[in-house]
Amino acid sequence: MEWFSAIGTAAFAVSGYLVGIRKRLDVLGILILAVVTAIGGGIMRDVLVNRVPRVFFDYTNLAVIAATVLLAWLLGLHRRRSRALEGLFVVADSLGLVAFSLTGAQVGLMFDLNAFGVVALGFITAVGGGVVRDMMVNDVPFILHRDFYGTVAIVVAGGLWLFDKLGWVGVWSLQLLFWLGLALRMLAHAREITLPKIGRREQ
Repeated sequence: MEWFSAIGTAAFAVSGYLVGIRKRLDVLGILILAVVTAIGGGIMRDVLVNRVPRVFFDYTNLAVIAATVLLAWLLGLHRRRSRALEGLFVVADSLGLVAFSLTGAQVGLMFDLNAFGVVALGFITAVGGGVVRDMMVNDVPFILHRDFYGTVAIVVAGGLWLFDKLGWVGVWSLQLLFWLGLALRMLAHAREITLPKIGRREQ
């Protein structure tokens, strides 16, 4: 799970960085988006289970964020074309979504929560930072309208709960959930698959 946490933190830091570039924010604004996206969901999760967020006493995630943002800058991502950045954003955001779905659900299992609690923690960990990021730049959060976004988090977290009940949780099952979740997210984006929308479209 430490690896999934690092993957999720780095991936979401990149997605926050790219949103900041797209919105033409200053350096501080870009850093704030990167940090909020990477740790926002984890902080919400920890508050819900009444524990001090890990980032408040462990510098690991902050170091991962700093290294990721520095590497993104050295690679010149801020000078890339918008189409290339959009593709990179989708990949980074998908990696963070699936990785944090697993780490959040694992916290629920650690606290011996029921299926709803495990899925809820996985969901909040996965989408919380992205929701705050999008609201900060005045965008409608992905979770409300795009690419099976929240559905993927629910499927991955629910899968981990089921595997735990069956006694199948291990390295291979975690990797299976990770790659299946990532494939589902990328397929939904490529095929523009969304949940049904209710209501009439405005003229």
